[in-house]
Amino acid sequence: MPVALLSVYDKTGIVDLAAGLTEAGWELWSSGGTAKVLAEAGLEVTDVAQITGFPAMLGHRVATLHPLIHGGILGDLGETEHVREMEKFGIRPISLVVVNLYPFSSDPSVELIDVGGPALVRGAAKNHAHVAVVVRREDYALVLDDIRANGEVRLVTRKRLARTAFRMTARYDAQIANWLGSDEVDESRLPIDLSLDIERVQSLRYGENPHQIGARYRIEGRSSWWDDAVQHGGKELSYLNVFDSDAAWSLVNRFSDPACVIVKHANPCGVAVVPGGSIAEAYRRAHECDPISAFGGIVAVNGRVTREMASALVNVFTEVVIAPEFDVDSLTVLLDKPNLRILSGPAPYGRGLDVRSIDGGLLVQTPDLVRMDPSTWRVVTTAQPNEDSWADIAVAWHVVAAVSSNAIVLVRDGRAVGIGAGQQNRLDSARIAVERADGRALGGVCASDAFFPFRDGLDAVVRAGVAVVVQPGGSVRDEEVIAAANELGVAMVFTGQRHFRH
Repeated sequence: MPVALLSVYDKTGIVDLAAGLTEAGWELWSSGGTAKVLAEAGLEVTDVAQITGFPAMLGHRVATLHPLIHGGILGDLGETEHVREMEKFGIRPISLVVVNLYPFSSDPSVELIDVGGPALVRGAAKNHAHVAVVVRREDYALVLDDIRANGEVRLVTRKRLARTAFRMTARYDAQIANWLGSDEVDESRLPIDLSLDIERVQSLRYGENPHQIGARYRIEGRSSWWDDAVQHGGKELSYLNVFDSDAAWSLVNRFSDPACVIVKHANPCGVAVVPGGSIAEAYRRAHECDPISAFGGIVAVNGRVTREMASALVNVFTEVVIAPEFDVDSLTVLLDKPNLRILSGPAPYGRGLDVRSIDGGLLVQTPDLVRMDPSTWRVVTTAQPNEDSWADIAVAWHVVAAVSSNAIVLVRDGRAVGIGAGQQNRLDSARIAVERADGRALGGVCASDAFFPFRDGLDAVVRAGVAVVVQPGGSVRDEEVIAAANELGVAMVFTGQRHFRH
């Protein structure tokens, strides 16, 4: 009679699995709470303590750690010497091990570091030639189906289960290692070593281009707004749909007033914030920033989508629209566009470390958090921003931090009217922003993600009519640029914080 050892923290489904094993003629061994649950369900089960002759001890830290248990799991039944030793010491082979571990990540503590469970799992996974190991309740039915059809768990299934088991113990160990090393940082304030457990959670339509394969992965233990997002309609998401949508959603949620952000190729091409206004108005104003670039873009708003906004949006080719919610009438309108991806979701949960791949490794940095504290900023010119300008300064500074460098953003009345992104020199970014503004920046604000190294960039944006320039400062030519601003009669604010984005 084959033996199954069942020892689980999460007992969901374990009675049904045990009952199926009993019906198939298997003998059940168990311990602690699992044994009690099975016995209360009327199943015949042998407590591990009866096998080993030792009760669970040390607060159940020691229960299955015994040669009669681990010998039964690790014995290679194809090795004559193993079989001889097992017979000599009365060790019965164990053919199935079902274990799930203490939920360490739910409340990290020493007491939730499982020892016996991982030992059972690793032993069974190592000896998968003879032993099946199950660590997920989703695999209970797979095992029972194999046993009912074949009288045993097939080797192909055992290998698959072993891989799942080793992935689980690797993930579990990584969680513990990260917790134990959470305070172990050097002067860089970054971990000395970094264990990342990453699982695929969504297959994508394709990668950055149609000939590439793409998928979304999640870092274990990190929450993501994507996991709670709902797609109401449209085609399957592609790599760039996710990448650009994340950029749009992150930026629009920086604003508390009704706002809309339109993103194309990871850069905002339209932004509008309308205090006291409607989401539909925010969308219209954002689209007016750069209608050409908005074609095929991603639209994100921070309020409920109404029929009014939906009716305006369906007239423009849009890849994705994201909002916290949609009213019924708006969905009726939007669902008439079969290719439009319609997403609702919670606000972003916030980034942990920023990780990028390079050849043979990773670049890791802390996230770029935009510091919006004007009390720490300096007005360095004779001219001062007026009260109305400060609202536009805030919008411009949020937006420029989300634009690829070199970045120049022109804002007037809560709307980005010109954006110059991703140029190799700041003067070209300024020229592009001015061209896009097309006279709409008069009396507005210019934001630069890094200092102006020469006055030529400043001259370019002032010709567009801006009244205030906000920049980090820090150039060896700051005094020359400040003098130029005074000469031109514009106000200049130094924030002391650069926002390069590549």
